[in-house]
Amino acid sequence: MLLQIALGSVVLVTNVLIMAVASLVLESAFRSLHPWLVTPPQRLKLLMMLVCVGLWVLGVITLGVWLWAFVLHQVGAFATLEESVYFALVAFSTLGLGDVVPPHEWRVLSAMAAVNGFLSFGLLTALLVEALRQVRLAQLDRRHRS
Repeated sequence: MLLQIALGSVVLVTNVLIMAVASLVLESAFRSLHPWLVTPPQRLKLLMMLVCVGLWVLGVITLGVWLWAFVLHQVGAFATLEESVYFALVAFSTLGLGDVVPPHEWRVLSAMAAVNGFLSFGLLTALLVEALRQVRLAQLDRRHRS
């Protein structure tokens, strides 16, 4: 059990670091795009920003799922990588179907994948909200300058 907790903690921290770096990169992009965001048309830019950030978030979540799948496969919790990816996706999304389950000796690690997914979706949803806020702030900034 301690091995699972240690390994799961390393994967959790790695995923949090990935999300932090992704957030910093996105924040830098927002700052560099600010002059573009304050020029009309804003609605099209809002749509483009939300689509781009949504795809960015999906990419970060996908990376997290693959990291868990790789770890689960490497420790022998699942025979195939496909089974590991499927389980990691189900656990990460906290869907928990139960049609594919890890062996008893790896169930704590799989629960940690679910915790990681829950945390990731919350943090990355906040990132989507921040993207919307940035676009709206740019729109307000433009209106106040005019």
